[in-house]
Amino acid sequence: MGQEITDFDKSMMQRCFKLAENGAGHVAPNPMVGCVITHDDKIIGEGFHRAYGKPHAEVNAIHSVKKIDLLKKATLYVNLEPCAHHGKTPPCSDLIAAHQIPRVVISNVDPYAKVAGKGIEKLEAAGTEVIHGVEKAQGWFLNRRFFTYHTKKRPWIILKWAESADGFLDIYRDNADDLRPTWLTNQMAKHLVHRWRAEEQSILVGQNTALLDNPKLNTREWYGANPLRILIDPELKVPSGYHILDKNQKTLVFNWVKAEQNSTIEYIKIGQESSIIHAVIEELYNRSVQSVIVEGGAYVLQNFIDANMWDEVRRFIGEIHLKDGIKAPEFKEIPASKTPMGNSILYKYFREAIV
Repeated sequence: MGQEITDFDKSMMQRCFKLAENGAGHVAPNPMVGCVITHDDKIIGEGFHRAYGKPHAEVNAIHSVKKIDLLKKATLYVNLEPCAHHGKTPPCSDLIAAHQIPRVVISNVDPYAKVAGKGIEKLEAAGTEVIHGVEKAQGWFLNRRFFTYHTKKRPWIILKWAESADGFLDIYRDNADDLRPTWLTNQMAKHLVHRWRAEEQSILVGQNTALLDNPKLNTREWYGANPLRILIDPELKVPSGYHILDKNQKTLVFNWVKAEQNSTIEYIKIGQESSIIHAVIEELYNRSVQSVIVEGGAYVLQNFIDANMWDEVRRFIGEIHLKDGIKAPEFKEIPASKTPMGNSILYKYFREAIV
């Protein structure tokens, strides 16, 4: 660990976290990383990883320093261990060593097999003092998708739904009804949901939700890339004219009938004896998808809950009483947070305690 961690070290790591968050929705499957460089307890450079395939945070921070000679007396703060391998960019640990930066402070060791301590080893071999573990719980939470993907070999799974004050997702409807769900929240919540879509790599619904709501599952209410759409439709009941099959964005359809590629729509056939949930999660892992929002419906959500296949729940509870209809999932966990949002409240839950 090296010398004692100071309050200044902690404050600079907080700055790294803030910088790193600017990469949300743009860097996956890479982690979000921010970097700050100081000299005599003053910031002389900073940067963050802006987009996948672009220069890493450490490179941007070093290039932002106007007086390069100060690097030999500086401290570099970064929330994730500098890489030690040639990927889409050269190793950051080599660049740090080349500039002879004498002290590096890190929040988290990188679990990715090609790094996993090798960056620290390179720096220490070059004579750099390396301190790691600074604010590591917060660092883990920031990159929880990345860490879950590399340690649990699956994406971070978010379950999301809105329910009425009396515990219903919707009134009873059929295909003859208007293809719109009962609105239980408000425009502010809708914008937030579209922001979430831009921040996560994929979004999933079952056939009933696709048939009854005809959702687009895009980011039209927020700036950002559309997520990969996932439809669970075992018997291929969703007609081709529905939004989820409109070919406007990449879509995977898990089914029992066929395996086929049709423009941006890919049909993935699985055996009827297989668990669809586990087949979906395994396929997403194989495609380097690190996060998925499960939006419904009730049957799909309950199956994820019953299988204990979730990491985070985002649950809106509105003021409206429906009195009857489709029951919300059975879910008895204690919320980690509660946020009022107009005519509804957003509750967030985490399967494992977040420090």
